[in-house]
Amino acid sequence: MARILLTEDDDAVRTFVKRALELDGHEVQAAEDGGEALEVLTREQGRFDLLLSDIKMPVMDGIALALATARDWPNLPILLMTGFADQRERANGLDALVHDVVTKPFSLADIRQAVRDALTGTVREPKRLSA
Repeated sequence: MARILLTEDDDAVRTFVKRALELDGHEVQAAEDGGEALEVLTREQGRFDLLLSDIKMPVMDGIALALATARDWPNLPILLMTGFADQRERANGLDALVHDVVTKPFSLADIRQAVRDALTGTVREPKRLSA
């Protein structure tokens, strides 16, 4: 399966997502913030199949991490997560660099599907509420 770098500053969310992705057979390396993730990417020479990162984090946020990653490893797919509407808006300008932004809170099924889509390059239409 895929080798994924997960960047999330919240311990509970990081543990939840890591376990969920490992259930699908992925190898998941976790980092607590963007600065640490960038160190891991540099040390590993970008040898990951996906960067999955929270947006709002201390040290280096997910937007800065996505920009640095896209510059240095342009073929590495990026999937962002956020629980803040204003952070989601900040990511909208990164459409060419970021596969998608997953809104928190999400279910186990949601994050697993978002990762599958990012790994295969599948783009789904946003869910619409019925009238």
